[in-house]
Amino acid sequence: MTYETLLIEKEEGFAIVKLNRPPVNSLNVQAYTDIYTAFCELEKDDSVGAIILTGNGEKAFAAGLDVKEVAGKSIPDYFVFSRISRKCLDKVAEIQKPTIAALLGFVFGGGCELALACDLRIAASDANIGCPEVNLGIIPGSGGTQRMPRLVGTAKAKELLFMGDTVSGEEAYRIGLVNKVVAKEALLEEAKAWAKKLASKPRVAMSLLKNAIDKGMNMDIQSAITYENDCFIITYVSEDGREGFQAFAEKRRPVFKGK
Repeated sequence: MTYETLLIEKEEGFAIVKLNRPPVNSLNVQAYTDIYTAFCELEKDDSVGAIILTGNGEKAFAAGLDVKEVAGKSIPDYFVFSRISRKCLDKVAEIQKPTIAALLGFVFGGGCELALACDLRIAASDANIGCPEVNLGIIPGSGGTQRMPRLVGTAKAKELLFMGDTVSGEEAYRIGLVNKVVAKEALLEEAKAWAKKLASKPRVAMSLLKNAIDKGMNMDIQSAITYENDCFIITYVSEDGREGFQAFAEKRRPVFKGK
């Protein structure tokens, strides 16, 4: 399928989704709609075990919302827009496959929030990352006030969001906003290496592992452990779970089938 604002590439076991709205990949209704549709399609594609989300070009992952599209909207009009963006980010966050945001250049506002919705983040050392919405007289509206504190802690998130500051890839790694920082020229290859490794893992276990972490974070500890145990039992009786134990006993590499 061809998308107006995205480029999709597939390699063995994983897909690369590139935001493609030059010059800085700003996000509009079409971009959010395309991302949602692409992630729905990739979720159903059995050849894809992991997804990299990045920006096309050299300037940006995504430099936030397309200001020209959202400026001056009435409240009812903005609610329509926000439903579309929320639907997109919810799909990115909840897709039952591991996701990696490969961050370069500008990663501002809605672009940062899109990256926060992914499971893992790798940043180029010279990336510029943050949610500076307060400097425009607004606040983040696509999860920034909720997902950022869960990654870096409440105090640090308040500092960044209150000040409207952005950070480099190096600083983002230091504070836990991204998982790894690399030179810009190595960014995509590192993301591909991670995606290839993730795609090789058993699909049922990966999906339930993601569920156990994400859903458990919003439960009390006892309920979360109960949910984890339920997920464990499903993996234990899955074909891949049985194969994993059998392969271990036979001292060979397991052959997972995604069942």
